[in-house]
Amino acid sequence: MIEWWVQLIIIADIIFLLMIFFNERNSPARVLLWAAVLIFLPIVGFVVYIVIGQTFYGEAKFRKKSLRDDAIDDILTQGMEQAKAESNPDYSRTAQAILRTGGLGFSDNNDVKFYDLGEEKFADLYADLRNAKKYIHLEYYIIRNDELGNELFSILTQKVREGVEVKLLTDDFGVLTGPHKSIKAFKEAGGEFAVFHQVLWLIFSPKKNNRNHRKIGIIDGKIGYCGGFNIGDEYLGKGPMGFWRDSAVRISGDGVKPLQARFQMDWEYASGKPLCPPEKLQEYYGNTEYYTTGDCRVLTSSGGPDVSDFNPVRLEYIDLIRNAKKSVYIHSPYFIPDNSLQDAMATAVANGVEVKVIIPDKPDHMFVFWNNISSSYSVMRNGVKVYMYNRGFVHSKTMVVDGEYCSVGSANFDDRSLVLNFETNAIIMSKEIGKRMDEAFENDLKYCTEYTMEDYENISGYDTLRVAFSRLFSGLT
Repeated sequence: MIEWWVQLIIIADIIFLLMIFFNERNSPARVLLWAAVLIFLPIVGFVVYIVIGQTFYGEAKFRKKSLRDDAIDDILTQGMEQAKAESNPDYSRTAQAILRTGGLGFSDNNDVKFYDLGEEKFADLYADLRNAKKYIHLEYYIIRNDELGNELFSILTQKVREGVEVKLLTDDFGVLTGPHKSIKAFKEAGGEFAVFHQVLWLIFSPKKNNRNHRKIGIIDGKIGYCGGFNIGDEYLGKGPMGFWRDSAVRISGDGVKPLQARFQMDWEYASGKPLCPPEKLQEYYGNTEYYTTGDCRVLTSSGGPDVSDFNPVRLEYIDLIRNAKKSVYIHSPYFIPDNSLQDAMATAVANGVEVKVIIPDKPDHMFVFWNNISSSYSVMRNGVKVYMYNRGFVHSKTMVVDGEYCSVGSANFDDRSLVLNFETNAIIMSKEIGKRMDEAFENDLKYCTEYTMEDYENISGYDTLRVAFSRLFSGLT
């Protein structure tokens, strides 16, 4: 006689299977994988599905998150007008496509500073925070309970006491072990704090898989930050992974306003409260006297399950590769491109473009590491060159095309970034920034070993099993 609780699990498995068949129709591979897991491992499959499954949802689930007000619509309208007037036809077409699918803003008056190491980025960020006069809006995936994380809260708490408006949004998963004493002191001083998708409340919801992976900051509406760095000592190379290679940009110019709009939508969704009274919005989106401006063109690309079916960040990556005439240089710690991205890279190589990718030589997530090398083998067969970074850990999520089209942000080359997570990239058209990024990439190659098809074909039998196992379950998350 089958135990009653086993019967309940089997019934639940059948219900979940029916839900998957009806709701995941756009992902046949995911349907087949989950069906196999739930059929052949009914008890284990049930638990695994509750923890990492349930990725389907209707558009209504995120409708509130996509609400726009007049100020945000103005940014989109003005950005489209400028994108259409852009003299470079390739960049104009790409910008318009991204704006139509969920991107925000396009401007040509920006001063941009590129960072490839944490020391300079955090020195500038913390100095800008200390100099804030009106408001600070920060949105980070992870804030660690360490020296750098607690220093951040010390600065923010002091600014609150000085009368500066400070709002901080973090992902609940990313701050579970964060500096909770410092957060409490910040809130008691009057700082506003919100978390995105609380894990405890969403344990039985598909939304628990949708994490806010963005790393953006806005200071007085005059300075914006966007990149791959979280907040913590490890991002200064003081963690177990050793030397840390990452990327970010500091923007001054109208490219700050789309970051502000992104923060507003995320803040209102996560906190359930308006960013400010309607009459105060002009302070965030009105005419701004920036500290510096330049001639860098900047477009903000944000992706997530709240936008159109075709993720703007995926579109960005495909279109930038398609525009390439000479070179495509990519950093990605999680390099598991789907068929559309692999086809784009293969087409570029066939057209005579040099395509190079840098990935880590060590794992921070074991499944991802073995999927990285499997995916590398797939693209190498089409002429893409892959290099493993030996100096420490590469966490940078960047692309630079022809030394001019640049992408810096939080989105990796994998389905977690391009399907499940909320991500933001800054797309920059600038020969100066492109040259700086090309030079950084070439310098990184000095600390890399090329990963070849022979390397992959000669891995041990045990490692072959690990690759196969990782590939089998890559579609479940």
